[in-house]
Amino acid sequence: MLVLRLLNVVAPAYFLCISLVTFVLQIFLFIPSMFRDPSTTPLFSPALLHGALFLFLSANALGNYVLVIQNSPEDLGKGLNLGKGAEVVADWLDGSRSPGSALPSTHFCRLCARVTQRHDHHCFFTGNCIGSRNMRNFIMFCLYTSLACLDSLVAGMAYISAALSMSFANPLAFLTLLPHSISQFFSGALLSSEMFVILMLYLWLGIGLACAGFCCHQMLLILRGQTRYQVRKGMVVRPRPWRENLQEVFGKRWLLGLLIPMLNVGSDYRRQKEK
Repeated sequence: MLVLRLLNVVAPAYFLCISLVTFVLQIFLFIPSMFRDPSTTPLFSPALLHGALFLFLSANALGNYVLVIQNSPEDLGKGLNLGKGAEVVADWLDGSRSPGSALPSTHFCRLCARVTQRHDHHCFFTGNCIGSRNMRNFIMFCLYTSLACLDSLVAGMAYISAALSMSFANPLAFLTLLPHSISQFFSGALLSSEMFVILMLYLWLGIGLACAGFCCHQMLLILRGQTRYQVRKGMVVRPRPWRENLQEVFGKRWLLGLLIPMLNVGSDYRRQKEK
């Protein structure tokens, strides 16, 4: 338990550190290297378009990250007569709901010390539980983080290609880049800044693919009307049309939520259905 609490503190700091390093490399290294002659650069040059795209992706990733933390799942244990102190924890530690609560798909999180409705999982990178209130913001955070990492990967490869006069036309060139770079670095033929960028390339690739895979898996569960917690516990859910499941999470303003970070309005659809 102590290790999990420590991870709950270290993981958000690690994410913010990687985000800061990525932003600095993009703004002060990759994008300026794309300008051949700033005095003759057209308004819609590839460098300016890339900079605008990176800022758009970063703003959405960071904005949804903040909303995931700010829009924390409500602690249902405060509004229920579940007892006090250890009695509340005893009712929820096994991951099942209290017999008298009559609230399905609820779960007591040991790290957050709260009872969450439609609990999906606890995200260590946000230090928060993911439930019905912040599910859409979490998916948008994963999506834009993946896109920002892949964008940084492409920009970094272009920078390394120009700095080292090498081509990535052959897919094996990227796979063999790291071992060759390590040997060149210790032999003094490679600068420290270039070695750092090469290490970041593999980090961006790993984070981008992990976030993309997690986002696709989460979308598949949403289409089925399930949460990761329900799948893990083997709970049976009532089948519904996939359009209703999507609208419950993303709401009616789903297109606007794809462009700018905004609060989750999925609960509005549930209230309308109950009425």
